[in-house]
Amino acid sequence: MKTFTPKPSDIEQKWYVVDADGQVLGRMATRIADILRGKNKPIWAPHMDCGDFVVVINADKVKLTGRKMENKTYVHYTGYPGGLRQTPISRVMEKKPEFVVRHAVRGMLPHNKLGRHMLRKLKIYAAPEHPHTAQQPETLTL
Repeated sequence: MKTFTPKPSDIEQKWYVVDADGQVLGRMATRIADILRGKNKPIWAPHMDCGDFVVVINADKVKLTGRKMENKTYVHYTGYPGGLRQTPISRVMEKKPEFVVRHAVRGMLPHNKLGRHMLRKLKIYAAPEHPHTAQQPETLTL
């Protein structure tokens, strides 16, 4: 029996809408990463981008469990001596809630060119509206 390798003509990409209102961040990000990679399809191959597009709405209403809202920080180093910057997640959620969801999903994708290509198929909006209605996305319940 020969191993099946999907060709670009075999891949059909669909659009999904995920409502993040009340969803736990990590569990939602895991499911989104699987859909972006295409692991929910029978033709999945680790070296191909078989995944679908995902639109996340209400990103500002995502939940964090435990005491993460007080304790979790994002660390960034500027490259200069003494340039370590730490930002609490509560401040990031106020200013850029899209960043929190994108950062969580990005950590669950491959860390190479293929993963960066998959991340471009993720569209995140803090509001309940999105401009992708022409693609006729399906609602995905997690």
